[in-house]
Amino acid sequence: MPRDIYILPLSDVGAPIPAGSGTFISLPSPYDPYILRFQVSSISSISRDGVLWCNVPPSSDVAFDREKFYPHEICPGFHAACHIDIEISTPGAYAFYLTYLPMNAFLAPLSLSKSVSARYHFTVAPRFSLNGARLPLDALNIQSVISKWMGPFETWDEKLAIIKGKGYNMIHFTPLQHRGDSNSPYSIYDQLEFDPEIFKNGIEDIDKLVSSMKDKHHLLSMTDVVWNHTASNSAWLREHPEAGYSIKTAPHLQAAYELDDALLSFSRSLRSLGLPTNLQGENDLLRIMDGIKVHVLGALRLWEFYVVDVETTTKKVVEAFKSKDTKATDVPENLSLVELSAFVRDRTARNFNKLGKRFRKYLEPVALAGILKTVLHEDADLETVKSETIRIIDEINLEFYREYDNDAGEILEQLFNRIKYIRLDAHGPKAGEINAKSPLADAYFTRVVVDGETIGLANNGWIWNGNPMVDFASSNSKAYLRREVIAWGDCVKLRYGRSPEDSPFLWEHMRKYTEICASHFYALRIDNCHSTPLHVGEYLLDCARKVRPDLYVVAELFTGSEDMDKLFVERLGINSLIREAMQAWSISELSRLVHRHGGKPIGSIMATKLCNDKFVQSSHVHALFMDCTHDNETPTQKRTVEDTLPNAALVAMCACATGSVVGYDECYPHLLDIVNEKRMYTFGNGIGEIKKVLNDVHENTGRIGAEEMHVHHEGNFVTVHRVSPREGKGWFLIAHTKFTDNCSNQRLGTIILQGTFARSIIATSLEKKGEYKHSDTVLNGVPVKVVDLKEPSVVFNSVLNQSEITLPDHFPPGSIALIRTWIPSAEESVDDFVVSGAAEAVKDLDLIDLNVVLYRCDGEERDLSMGKDGVYVVPNFGPLVYAGLQGFMSPFTQIILNNDLAHPICDHLRQGQWALDYIVYRLKSHVDEFPHLNSLIAWLESRFDAIRKVPPFLLPRYFAMVLQAVYEACRDQAVSILLGSEFENSHFFLQSLLLCSVQMVGKVNSTSLVPSKIVPAMAAGLPHFSKDYMRCWGRDVFISLRGLLIIPNRHEEAKEHILAFASTLKHGMIPNLLDAGRNPRYNSRDSVWFFLQNIQDYVKLVPNGKQILSEQVKRRFPLDDTFVEWDDPRAFSYSTSLLDIIQEILQRHAEGLHFREHNAGPQLDMQMKDEGFNIDVEVDWETGLVFGGNQWNCGTWMDKMGESDRAGNKGWPGTPRDGAAIEISGMLKSALRWVNELRKEGSYPYDSVTTAGGSKVVTFKKWEELVQSNFERCYYVPLEPSDDDKFVINKACVNRRGIYKDLFRSGKEYEDYELRPNFAIAMTVAPELFDAEKAIGAIAIADSVLRGPVGMRTLDPSDLNYRPYYNNSEDSTDFKTSKGRNYHQGPEWVWCTGYFLRAFLHFDLIRKTTDVERLETLQQIHLRLQAHLKWIESSPWAGLAELTNRDGEVCNDSSPTQAWSAATLIDVFKDVQLKFRLEMHSV
Repeated sequence: MPRDIYILPLSDVGAPIPAGSGTFISLPSPYDPYILRFQVSSISSISRDGVLWCNVPPSSDVAFDREKFYPHEICPGFHAACHIDIEISTPGAYAFYLTYLPMNAFLAPLSLSKSVSARYHFTVAPRFSLNGARLPLDALNIQSVISKWMGPFETWDEKLAIIKGKGYNMIHFTPLQHRGDSNSPYSIYDQLEFDPEIFKNGIEDIDKLVSSMKDKHHLLSMTDVVWNHTASNSAWLREHPEAGYSIKTAPHLQAAYELDDALLSFSRSLRSLGLPTNLQGENDLLRIMDGIKVHVLGALRLWEFYVVDVETTTKKVVEAFKSKDTKATDVPENLSLVELSAFVRDRTARNFNKLGKRFRKYLEPVALAGILKTVLHEDADLETVKSETIRIIDEINLEFYREYDNDAGEILEQLFNRIKYIRLDAHGPKAGEINAKSPLADAYFTRVVVDGETIGLANNGWIWNGNPMVDFASSNSKAYLRREVIAWGDCVKLRYGRSPEDSPFLWEHMRKYTEICASHFYALRIDNCHSTPLHVGEYLLDCARKVRPDLYVVAELFTGSEDMDKLFVERLGINSLIREAMQAWSISELSRLVHRHGGKPIGSIMATKLCNDKFVQSSHVHALFMDCTHDNETPTQKRTVEDTLPNAALVAMCACATGSVVGYDECYPHLLDIVNEKRMYTFGNGIGEIKKVLNDVHENTGRIGAEEMHVHHEGNFVTVHRVSPREGKGWFLIAHTKFTDNCSNQRLGTIILQGTFARSIIATSLEKKGEYKHSDTVLNGVPVKVVDLKEPSVVFNSVLNQSEITLPDHFPPGSIALIRTWIPSAEESVDDFVVSGAAEAVKDLDLIDLNVVLYRCDGEERDLSMGKDGVYVVPNFGPLVYAGLQGFMSPFTQIILNNDLAHPICDHLRQGQWALDYIVYRLKSHVDEFPHLNSLIAWLESRFDAIRKVPPFLLPRYFAMVLQAVYEACRDQAVSILLGSEFENSHFFLQSLLLCSVQMVGKVNSTSLVPSKIVPAMAAGLPHFSKDYMRCWGRDVFISLRGLLIIPNRHEEAKEHILAFASTLKHGMIPNLLDAGRNPRYNSRDSVWFFLQNIQDYVKLVPNGKQILSEQVKRRFPLDDTFVEWDDPRAFSYSTSLLDIIQEILQRHAEGLHFREHNAGPQLDMQMKDEGFNIDVEVDWETGLVFGGNQWNCGTWMDKMGESDRAGNKGWPGTPRDGAAIEISGMLKSALRWVNELRKEGSYPYDSVTTAGGSKVVTFKKWEELVQSNFERCYYVPLEPSDDDKFVINKACVNRRGIYKDLFRSGKEYEDYELRPNFAIAMTVAPELFDAEKAIGAIAIADSVLRGPVGMRTLDPSDLNYRPYYNNSEDSTDFKTSKGRNYHQGPEWVWCTGYFLRAFLHFDLIRKTTDVERLETLQQIHLRLQAHLKWIESSPWAGLAELTNRDGEVCNDSSPTQAWSAATLIDVFKDVQLKFRLEMHSV
């Protein structure tokens, strides 16, 4: 059986990216080993010499060592992700980090020093089994037991049987070790000895206990571990006082210790001081507080611990000043006293970092004297020196006196509040008279005598809102001095230090203790976990897991922060955090807690994978949800005794571990004092029998994976429905709570469970039968009785397909009803069926079929359906962007990611099944044209028929399952056709780019490549360019053809596009707008050069591609350029080869093109001035460059014409770009180079062209040489003005240097010098034109100046014409922007990025000599593609936009998915594959 694989993607800095909204990662129990697959973008910034280090042992026979990390190499590659597989076979807490050579800024030297990422953590849950069956953590029912109340050990067996009889499967014992003087289980006298009073045979009895529990009672066992403190009377503490915090091991506690002594002395002296010892009110307390101010704080002079000793220091400074050995120190002039004191402190302060002995802080006398020799001069009299020294020290001490005053105020505040709580408050213990046994204030230190010396050891305790990352007994805290600790007088706080070397005995002692516990018990509860130093907890739990790998670890955390909780959970590998239902102060809060721990919502939508691969999901920290703990007040105290039952039932319905304390089920009336209580447990009274039912339900639902729930709160009622999403089985609870005795007699209306069958199991109420009677010997409960009630009426309405549940008239507060439910239409077989067979159903679909199945925007769909049908419209959401599956999948991707069941689409599906009908009807309407759809239609109908029967609340989930299955199958089918062997292991981003090929090429009725029949044609973009004459643009097609058709193996369709445009050649140009060849428009000078470049690409990249050159092409127009209609007999009346067409293009340009557009005038273009219809193109035979255009037309891709009468820009092109555009010059050179190569091969029959009138013959070799020799001279703007005479430069027009001009000899000369991204096209197609050093410099400038997050700025931001926001609807008076005239004057065009990165790749590799350097080039490119990855992942159009506004801001007037935007990035991947062929074959 194949192993499950859990995929965890990593970010570019190595951080885990789990699915979902959180970052906590808890992996499932490895009952069967599985694979954790780290997915690294293998050319990211962490890939160069990158290594992932993980401390999961390489095999099960290698012991876990937290600090032993094993290396896993990151294999670089550009087209595919790197996978690092690690087998997970053992539970625990694991971590990983990465090392790599970081990527520096472009052109900076390569980094040779490795970086280390942050350390990231994940946990793996333990494995339990009972009776030979797996027991998931969600099935645990845990009973907490205080062992000292269990009675003699020989009576335990019958009590364990009672606990088992209540349905528990694990018992949590409070510490079973030898207790200290206080008798608290948590104040342990000897950690290595079990309680001798109970376990007379020691470990032998413990073995007997645990074995009997597991084998006889089928109970697992848990115990507490107490690591932070030991009993104050522990014998070993006298032998090893260094294990505690004393003024020897922690000198910073000296002041706190003296204060504690003084308070105890003051407490003993109250009577002699005439102060009250039995407080009657706050006035008495205020008198005592006045006494503390005088007799404690005043007498102690605690400020001496804070300040510098003025008298002693001054005396030493004066002596040093007198010495000739003391040299003057340089001191800044004219310092004020404050500035001078700061200077002195900075240069002379010693021991200022923490408290210690009195006057620990001091100023180095010689250093201070040296300063004073400069400030006062060396001949100053000693009185002056003394006076100035005192002045400086007083200024320095001012801050410390303020600190003391603040601390003294806090000391008094804390003492007042604590004494008031202990002695006076109604909710406090009311401790009574102040005496030796009950002193005024808590003793902060335990005094022990060691070798005749009294040592004060700090007692442990806790702090309100304390920072758990700070040891409050360390020098980083003043909590003991400020009296902020709520101290436990029976427990000494343990001092571990940073490592075992700091306290060897303690570390070894606690290791043995922990291992003893782990060897006997299946689970550990960490007491006071938030105060446990993390490194100590890690060490001890690692020791425990070596003894018991499947150790279950739970803890309470009072950090007050989910992030801090996560830190402890990750580092320690805590499996469950204890949560408490009795902390709920209201019914709504209890409902919230149940909702939080109850599981996922019913009908949750999760990612469906059709294989064993699953993405790691982030999660909340698992809970152990207790209906009551031994620290909680009971329902009788906090609510009512009757609420015991509904509270317990609500907890039992939750999808987590649950638990209770002995006494809760028995209805004990009060929170028991674990220190002083001596009575024994009794059983029998209470809700034990019903708890058995509830616990059995909880265990059953946990075992079957019933992880979904619905919670509803209405008044005093809370209902919970918990369901297994795989089996459709579940339980429904109605709980009528009773938080107070004044509950209203509320009625609950009829409950409807749609599509669900139900059967009532129990209906009971808890009634109080008398008042609690105290016993001096045993613990007993409030007299209660569980009363059977009339069961709710459960009727299945077959007409409405729903169960209707009605409560009986008598269902009082304190009642529950438990109902079994099942959903026949949602059984496990249905889940398996609806996702099966999708791949088989789509295996015969071709890419044109898949265009119909996956995509089709509204314009395309209406065009193909003759206007009848468009995209699907979802109420309260709007129209989907595609009629095909991608239209649904785009929003469902986010719905699945966030489990957003409230999304309008989910609501719409719950309302009805119209979406299902639409998907099938739509495909059926296309089946005549696309017969391969029949198999898919049959598959969809069968799956939809299966899910039509599920209840409406489940339909969104099942729809998502079907949708994901068929979408993934279609995507896989498309990718398998598109990729071939070259990119077989491609990553999601490359696949998504390639799918734009499927998106953009399809059939519409209104246009085609040829006028006589409908064939698939490429759209320039969607939805703007989806149909009619606007769909197919010559320039766009041939910028996109290489990426969308040639590279993805769509060679036949590429050929069809090339030949279709070749057929329409006229005036030596291909049309800008094809219009199926019916009314093509010839107004783009650059389109024909992109066309020639694509023929060259086709020949070089397609197997046997050269054959296309001999293809005969029927010509749409006569050779004399006469316009005829497409059905005129002269149309298509003769043929020429593609070779002849190439020659015709070059010849017509050589002799010059001069014509006026056919049908010129407003009827053709209502925006253009008349002069704009005149097309003029010719070669300058001095340079060989092609010039064309005028100031009234825009014949390149930057073709925006002014349209605003209001602004006066109508007919004024935004970017005329007349002259010699740099990209045309580059493509000219590329074409000439190629025909010369063909001639050498004997594949091109022509060797020259003739100029105008046939006056001169120019060979292709000569023409190419002309362009080569003149290009840099004409276009480069040198960095240094002194080099200008080597180039054609008008200094007055230069705005930026080190760049290539955009134009040469345009109508407005300053436009030549504008920095635009077009130079990269020339660099890509004809890199030989460029000096490599100059080229890389220009690329670096463009990288910083032009490159945006996604697109390239179309104009240098320093240019006065820079306008980066495109708004075509703006009709203002602004000449530059009105009606979007600034389309190419700053907005950031995405397709330009592709050419820029191709140029970047080529020229950066030229300067690289080693594999490591070449890899860095790919890293730089990868970095520049990250925004594109995010864009295509998040765009509902599943493509890349035409353009963005400034810095990647969304442009609402942009086409949201554009052919060339994706195509040119695919070109980048192909170029990498060509340049790194060997590497790619090894991927």
